[in-house]
Amino acid sequence: MQITRQADYALRAILYLARHELTSNEPATTSKIAKEKLIPPSFLAKIISQLQISGLIHTSRGAKGGVSLARKPEEISLLDVVEAIDGPISLNECTKDPSCCLFGDSCPLHEIWCETQAEMVAKLSAATFDKLLEREQAKIRKANS
Repeated sequence: MQITRQADYALRAILYLARHELTSNEPATTSKIAKEKLIPPSFLAKIISQLQISGLIHTSRGAKGGVSLARKPEEISLLDVVEAIDGPISLNECTKDPSCCLFGDSCPLHEIWCETQAEMVAKLSAATFDKLLEREQAKIRKANS
């Protein structure tokens, strides 16, 4: 399984916003996000729209407009962002609807898919953006020492 490029870009944008809000009270511009996170601007516009609809960010227009987080970084998880862009995580169609499996209850794979999916969802739910910022800072300190 691989997340979409759009979800990857959305994660980069949210991480940028989480870091930006530590140092500024002003919204971030989409042009700055696109440039620093290497996201095509036209693609970022679509992502910003989806993140706004999902309630993860606020946008404002005008001279002092831009993008900001709608919740604190510790209240936004990787799962929130991935699902806002790609929809619910599903390793196989049978994890959503066991009746679609041709082998039914005797399928030895169904249980593994469900367990693995639950573990992945739990891991992504626990990974919040405040924790990612801490990881980033630790890596920077390590690289500079």
